[in-house]
Amino acid sequence: MKRTRLLTKATAIAVISTFALSGCGNTQNATGPSVPDTITAEVAYASRDFNPNSTSSAMTMAANWYVVEPLYAFNYSDYSMYNALAKGEPVKVSDTEYTVSLRDGAKFSDGKPVTANDVVKSYERSNKEGGLYAPMISFIDSVEAKNDQEVTFNLKYPFPAFKERLALIKVAPASMSNDELTAQPIGSGPWKYANITDQKVTFVKNDLYNGDYPAQCKNMVWNVAVDDTARVTAMQTGKVDVMELVPTLAFDVLQKKAELKTVQSFNAPYIMFNTKQKPFDDPRVRQAVFYAIDAKQLIDNQMAGQATPTTSYLIEEYPAYHKASTVFEHNVGKAKQLLKEAGVQTPIKFTLYSTDQSWITQLAPQIKNNLAEIGMDVDLQSMASSALYPNITDRDDADFSMALVAGDPSVFGNDADLLMNWFYGDNTWTHQRTFWYGSDGYKQLHELMDKAIAAPSDNERQDYWDQCFDLLSEQVPIYPLFHRKTTTAFKKGVFSKTEAIGTTGLDLLQAKLNR
Repeated sequence: MKRTRLLTKATAIAVISTFALSGCGNTQNATGPSVPDTITAEVAYASRDFNPNSTSSAMTMAANWYVVEPLYAFNYSDYSMYNALAKGEPVKVSDTEYTVSLRDGAKFSDGKPVTANDVVKSYERSNKEGGLYAPMISFIDSVEAKNDQEVTFNLKYPFPAFKERLALIKVAPASMSNDELTAQPIGSGPWKYANITDQKVTFVKNDLYNGDYPAQCKNMVWNVAVDDTARVTAMQTGKVDVMELVPTLAFDVLQKKAELKTVQSFNAPYIMFNTKQKPFDDPRVRQAVFYAIDAKQLIDNQMAGQATPTTSYLIEEYPAYHKASTVFEHNVGKAKQLLKEAGVQTPIKFTLYSTDQSWITQLAPQIKNNLAEIGMDVDLQSMASSALYPNITDRDDADFSMALVAGDPSVFGNDADLLMNWFYGDNTWTHQRTFWYGSDGYKQLHELMDKAIAAPSDNERQDYWDQCFDLLSEQVPIYPLFHRKTTTAFKKGVFSKTEAIGTTGLDLLQAKLNR
């Protein structure tokens, strides 16, 4: 999913200058909503693919939280779950069969009642072969309408995160086409889409919503501003009530106008290897790269301290966290020793590809210098993800060696099995990109993951996951350099209850407006 960049010093100066010229900004609305009966937000990502059963866009996934309900949804501030379209907890018929009842009187915003058939159709769209969501719900064998108000889920095997994975299946009318869903889906949530353009998403209150989290006002507007300067300026001048992804160097500028909330996120830059390309087919060589890179210096300089060093594939805030057996700290001697043990003759020369998000490209020069210390002569080449993946990495004849990419699957949930399957599962990341599928390390990992899912207790499951995290830290076919922190700005006086989230988007469903 696309991520935006940190504010550069030059941009920060420009923003500060803009604010200085604008005086005190919009003092008329300094302690209240910028527009009456409206929440106005500045969001950092752009997309026009709103299909709730297939989109991977950072912005549209978050926008759909407000419009298209799953049966169970996440509160992304702590990943607790609440009933969305579901009336109550899943009723366990057996270890592999559950029944879920729909909320009484639930209707789509067009007035049509939500039925079990809509749930079945939404599951089928989400489970489409080759679709993004299909691998994450592959444990489901079938979904059937028991009657208009009850849905039966049959599982292939007992699955401990069954309820959490249902958050992936957003329920839209069965009658909607894929083109209609992509352009402007209809849902049963507290808001409905009024208008969508490249620059703005406009929501209005869904008066037919009868769930627990009704819209707090009549309108909501998301201004799309990928540029950091535009978002910061809008927040400074009092034109918006909430701003996504505050750049670090704008903290001091915004503190007078806004309440800043920072949380740890799973979002990370990843070093990805072509594990069939020598010498990177040897895990010792891949480890040498991580020992060579000074991640702490990257955090201090390029990230202005707003990131946390990697101690595991997961972040410490996640319940399944385990400090990995291998933790990479800058150690040139260790890196050189690993290359020697692997029989690598230096210098070696290759191209380090990277995606073109600015915060990613800003990391590349130091990484190049670090690798030069261990005899790796690296050329840098940056390109859009839409070019890098199909043209360089996702090819059976790919001959690249290494890539620097960004990723954050935590928008789908924070359970360990899901997060490991994203980068290390039976999918494009392993079949191509890393070409790790079918290797001894891959087989060992999935044996452990299968045992974890089948474990009879949480403690035994965690023991297997701990072994998974140890194995990943040793194999590192793709692995994080560090995990970013995320800051959200809330205009002072507008909300009485707000929570920042560590993943993409703005979760204001449980926010309370001061009136």
